[in-house]
Amino acid sequence: MTDHDAIRAAIRAHQSGDAQPISRLGYFCAPFRPGTGPLSDRVIKLYRGMPDAGQLDRLAQMHDAYVQALRAGGVPMPETAFHRVEIDGVTRPVIVQEALDPADLMRPRMQRGTGAQTLEMMEAAGQVIARFWTWAAGQEGRIGFHPSIRNFAIVDGRAVFFDTFPPLIGYSRDEMGRMLLLFSDKRLMRLVGPLMQARVTGIQDEWYSPPETLVGLVGSACRLRPEDAGAYLEWGRDFVAREMAPWAAEALPGLQAPPRLPGYWTGFRKLLGLQGEPNV
Repeated sequence: MTDHDAIRAAIRAHQSGDAQPISRLGYFCAPFRPGTGPLSDRVIKLYRGMPDAGQLDRLAQMHDAYVQALRAGGVPMPETAFHRVEIDGVTRPVIVQEALDPADLMRPRMQRGTGAQTLEMMEAAGQVIARFWTWAAGQEGRIGFHPSIRNFAIVDGRAVFFDTFPPLIGYSRDEMGRMLLLFSDKRLMRLVGPLMQARVTGIQDEWYSPPETLVGLVGSACRLRPEDAGAYLEWGRDFVAREMAPWAAEALPGLQAPPRLPGYWTGFRKLLGLQGEPNV
């Protein structure tokens, strides 16, 4: 059986109910883990097809380049591979990724941990953010990073990042804005989104801004555990001063009070039912 045969078999089994659901609330897809078979130790992420074969080729190239960039930037990641698989006559992007233990996902660990434990997790994630942006500052071209709490696991005290789609490298801002609609798993978003293309395009801006990625991490923690918001803000101010000094002046204003999500993105999330679950 080839890799693609195994992927197709796993997808068919998933569609018949023989798989472990990982998350039903991802923006781009609902990842699953096969219950049996050669890919039972993997998570499969199946995306919408692209009508243009050249665009799909480019997507595959950019995904490989992005995985290489993340690793070069010192971002711990599970083994991750991009495939182009024909399914029911349509060639679709599929990411097959080494499965993480659900107990290690950062968001539920943040929910159940003590205050001190959650600050250790924030430090682990912050170190990945600082390390990546320090590396990226010396690179050419547009490259981004989406290090939210829901995109990390904490394994043996280390933050492991697992979100590689869409690949935040090699695409212009407008191109990425169009991809946010093209690959949305929500039909409603694909119908309504073009009417608000400028706002949809703006969703990505935080991902390309070193200070905003750190502020975004702190904001997520504050919303997850509002009773500990003061501790997270204090940690964030200390962290940017000691680990992200080149961007501290930009980050500090956003760390004086619990950061809030933009109203339009809050509205999109409510509209689509994307309410704060791990997007693995």
